[in-house]
Amino acid sequence: MKNKVFDIFAEICKVPRPSKHEERISQWLQDFAAQHGIECVADEAMNVIMRVPATPGYEDKEGVILQAHMDMVCEKNGDVEHDFMSDPIQTYIDGEWLKAQGTTLGADNGIGISMALAAITDPELKHPAIECLFTVDEETGLTGAMKLQNGMLRSKRLINLDSEDDGQIFIGCAGGIDTLAKMHYQAESLEVKGDRLAVRLSVSGLMGGHSGDDINKGRANANQLLVWFLARIWPQTDIQLASINGGNLRNAIAREAEAVLTIPMAYKEQIRIEWNQYVAQMEGVFGEVEKNLRMDLETTDMPETFIPSDKAYRLIMALCECPHGMIAMSKEMPGLVETSTNLASIKMKDGFIEVNTSQRSSIEASKHHLKWAVEQALAMACDEVTHGDGYPGWAPNPNSPLLEVVKQAYIDLYKAEPKVLAIHAGLECGLFLEKYPYLDMVSIGPQMYGVHSPQERLSIPSTERCYDWLCRVLETL
Repeated sequence: MKNKVFDIFAEICKVPRPSKHEERISQWLQDFAAQHGIECVADEAMNVIMRVPATPGYEDKEGVILQAHMDMVCEKNGDVEHDFMSDPIQTYIDGEWLKAQGTTLGADNGIGISMALAAITDPELKHPAIECLFTVDEETGLTGAMKLQNGMLRSKRLINLDSEDDGQIFIGCAGGIDTLAKMHYQAESLEVKGDRLAVRLSVSGLMGGHSGDDINKGRANANQLLVWFLARIWPQTDIQLASINGGNLRNAIAREAEAVLTIPMAYKEQIRIEWNQYVAQMEGVFGEVEKNLRMDLETTDMPETFIPSDKAYRLIMALCECPHGMIAMSKEMPGLVETSTNLASIKMKDGFIEVNTSQRSSIEASKHHLKWAVEQALAMACDEVTHGDGYPGWAPNPNSPLLEVVKQAYIDLYKAEPKVLAIHAGLECGLFLEKYPYLDMVSIGPQMYGVHSPQERLSIPSTERCYDWLCRVLETL
């Protein structure tokens, strides 16, 4: 049945499922249930719940929920043509890894769905009653979990299949909140062009990654690399900023950024010298981590308009002041990031520039303190700063009965003790607890690297081990 996990995942990869556009994958799941004679219901949010009865001999055992999310982060390399709204994910095998051609793979969390579906359709597997809960929009708002209605779930135990580390059991996660800032402006025309030069500065090739799991790994943020240089040269010459864009999703570390600006022709050679010096410095700082870092300066077509200089300068200074990265480590759980923030994206819109950030913390007060620090920094330039509703963390319960079962199942299979940890990422478990406070929960998953980036890869042998582990847990329960 392990092959069936990958067969199901291959079918899921054919179904477009960007966050907030889960109509097709929700319907695919409902069709899957109908084809296999499984009881299924979809709620108004498009969450899907499947229910299968206990196998003979397990009728008196307490049931369990297997939970995963439908949506995927849609990131691609700049030179790749791919429409996530219509194109299937092109996968390939590289040794023991499953990868995608220049895009995110979507194993986060398509492989979790695949393991759950393989389990409930395995005629040989013995298990108690199982509910499968597949939620929408986990990646950009957790709205599926937020809109899950009371009374939809019947079981008191839940196994979340959205973790990414082999042989590890997660029993807690960080809470989070997003901040959105906007700087409105009236574009000014560039009337005198003959004595000016237009240049494009670009940063690319960065690793990026998950803004929670990867935030403490020393990776560069493309937005920061770009604005640091702009702040460095701004006082020296008469810069006119025509455009600035960087990053993409709130939960991904920015991998690419670029700006177009005009400078006096007399500064042509000097800016190239300073750029080359700056690139050498950044390679010295990040070179051990960012092996493919690329920073380019090239002349470009003269833009027609630019952002008023006073507003542009305040924006660059505000972005430099905006915190990014790991802020604090946990005192209770060594090695766990407690608090962090991600300067996720800078997007130029029609008449305004939009800045997205995402704050995480396992301490509720720290999450809000960081939110206010980000607000104060961005308010230097932005006339509108708003915060999302946020989501709660999931407090660890080291005395969980379900945890003991899952630990023992791993020991029985692999003669080694799994690690028990909390994760600095947002899982839906905290929201489930708000509506079902009696739930006993753990989270497991196979080994993945580079999630939320085109470098995402899934370990094939780890997936096989994790599925065997899940099956052993269900048989033990």
